[in-house]
Amino acid sequence: MTQLLKIRDLKIGATVYPPGEPTRWMEIVKGVSLDLEKGKVVGLIGESGAGKSTIGLSALAYGRGGVEITGGSVDVNGRDILKIRPGALRKLRGAEVTYVAQSAAAAFNPARKLMDQVIETSLEHGRLSKSEAEARAVELFRTLGLPDPETFGKRYPHQVSGGQLQRAMTAMALCPGPDLVIFDEPTTALDVTTQIDVLAAIKTAIRETGVAAIYITHDLAVVAQVSDHIMVLRHGETVEYGETDQIINAPREEYTRALVSVRQIEHVEKGPGTEPVLKVEHITARYRGLPRDVLHDINVEVYPGQTLAVVGESGSGKSTLARVITGLLPPSEGSVTFDGRTLSSAMEGRTREDLRQVQMIYQMADTAMNPRQTVGTIIGRPLEFYFGLRGAEKKRRVKDLLEKIEMGDGFLDRYPAELSGGQKQRVCIARALAAEPQLILCDEVTSALDPLVADGILKLLLDLQKTENVAYMFITHDLATVRAIADSIAVMYQGQVVRYGPKTQVLSPPFDDYTDLLLSSVPEMELGWLEQVLNTRKMQSAGN
Repeated sequence: MTQLLKIRDLKIGATVYPPGEPTRWMEIVKGVSLDLEKGKVVGLIGESGAGKSTIGLSALAYGRGGVEITGGSVDVNGRDILKIRPGALRKLRGAEVTYVAQSAAAAFNPARKLMDQVIETSLEHGRLSKSEAEARAVELFRTLGLPDPETFGKRYPHQVSGGQLQRAMTAMALCPGPDLVIFDEPTTALDVTTQIDVLAAIKTAIRETGVAAIYITHDLAVVAQVSDHIMVLRHGETVEYGETDQIINAPREEYTRALVSVRQIEHVEKGPGTEPVLKVEHITARYRGLPRDVLHDINVEVYPGQTLAVVGESGSGKSTLARVITGLLPPSEGSVTFDGRTLSSAMEGRTREDLRQVQMIYQMADTAMNPRQTVGTIIGRPLEFYFGLRGAEKKRRVKDLLEKIEMGDGFLDRYPAELSGGQKQRVCIARALAAEPQLILCDEVTSALDPLVADGILKLLLDLQKTENVAYMFITHDLATVRAIADSIAVMYQGQVVRYGPKTQVLSPPFDDYTDLLLSSVPEMELGWLEQVLNTRKMQSAGN
């Protein structure tokens, strides 16, 4: 096979500006090397900050956000692109090497039709005429499984789903006929049911076009389905690099073995207690200005010291249900009963005690904290508001909470910008615990975290549940998380609960169609899993 990409001893760094400290130089990538042949796929995997995207973008000789390539070489088709002139680099980007970003919604111009954007690069580089580019785009739409491929390009970005938009961006990257495509977390933001469709479409497109690819992700089960080789990265260095089969089935390094065994948390399902702490009865709700309901006759219960997992794809109503429970969205019908008393449908009508007893942890810890406040201030605010604590007594309690989340009082005076993603989420957990609630609503609290960090958060939540006897309503679309922590499960689809009960019952056949689709879409850590699932679905479709 012909060598397409050869990276040798790549070094990349950036100047950082830590709050209250002198500026300093930080090395992000520390001497990484890899090879990629035509028609092959190499997966880059590792936690946030490992250097995955930075290495991928180096194949375009690009440093995002002030990042500077300081050493090594990046050969594409036999020439070091770090040394070519800017004009030659412009010709390479979007023609020989293209890029698929994580967020398709942010990558498209909402004011232009999809076809115009998909063919733009092909026309700009003179790779195809307009009629040839449009014909090529329609062919790619068909290969990628998009609906009505002949007319799909006439739509605007807001007129298609997230999964369809992600495939349209893949078509845009493939349209010029590149030699190499960089896929940067292309399915991370998608539901599992959508993810499997996009993943299958990407794999089909790679196989049929013969393009080489770098596939960047933090999900080893996903990258195992598309890659020939996998490079495991940590702190800007290569931990392990080898064929996919070897990495998955015979990892040599401890860090790789930890990635392979992620989400193997032992949690014994607990039966319901005598009285639920939360009872949601016949809840129907809609947002102001919408013509139809978004929740339809919802009935669920949460018991003290237990976890109800609410699972379903985006738009199924999971977070809307949390808004109703907290009083942010008054329902049109039904009631929410907490600890035996019926709560006011609107937050304004609830007592301070009602508010204290039900706390929430949000998905994006970055936006859930004031960047100008220290960790001590953030955790201390509920202590002041609910218990009137001040001074030394408040500081002592904040230190106790920091110990509970396994961080310690050394973090008291730090700001959110000085914390890792996992540390930020732990601070949000401590803030919720500060109110000493009976129930915490966890809204996708691990979905933005790397697998190993997410595992640490889940274990922490389970440990705290044992010591504090707090109940959780855990909103997620990650079935691996559900298996790890839930006592009971409510599966939601289009605003309705389609399956509900103890975890063993919900996860045992026979399944309704949607639950079956949801469970079968969770990537398994085994080679050939994607093909097995697609073949099973093809046979089921033929049988119907």
